[in-house]
Amino acid sequence: MRKLANAELNRKSIEEYKRTPKIPVVVVLDNVRSLNNIGSVFRTCDAFMIEALYLCGITATPPHREIQKTALGATDSVDWLYFEHTMEAMARLRSSGYILCAVEQTEKSVMLHDFRPDAAKKYAVVFGHEIHGVDQEVVNACDLSIEIPQLGTKHSINIAVSAGIVLWEIFRRLMYP
Repeated sequence: MRKLANAELNRKSIEEYKRTPKIPVVVVLDNVRSLNNIGSVFRTCDAFMIEALYLCGITATPPHREIQKTALGATDSVDWLYFEHTMEAMARLRSSGYILCAVEQTEKSVMLHDFRPDAAKKYAVVFGHEIHGVDQEVVNACDLSIEIPQLGTKHSINIAVSAGIVLWEIFRRLMYP
């Protein structure tokens, strides 16, 4: 088999991307400190046609060279907003009718493979700090928590990897039910 050349991939221009309908999901980064993780999440949001990315607290914002290294231009295609406090973003999303979902291990987590998003609803998916996870106040504001099943010795997955796993699963269930 032959690898496809970039010209054969039929990628959208930024203008085409902006005009294309997005899936009804907003990603919220709650105090994510790694610029590489932030850039990777931008790129994942671009790949899965995510509606917007909300950057909160200590989460850095574009333009930034370290974000751009992993975003590879996705900071231009993905709509994003900055909020000084994550709870401001949560209040805005709740008032706009989003179902708020923390990606976190809680006593009532829904395992990702059991999560069934409804195509008629809008979702906000919150990813947290690399060490501390999603802040408890933010978890308390959520309607549910989604957990990625893990069977190894570690109790967490890198935030950029977690975003890829969760957003792919939501995208897959919404686009290919």
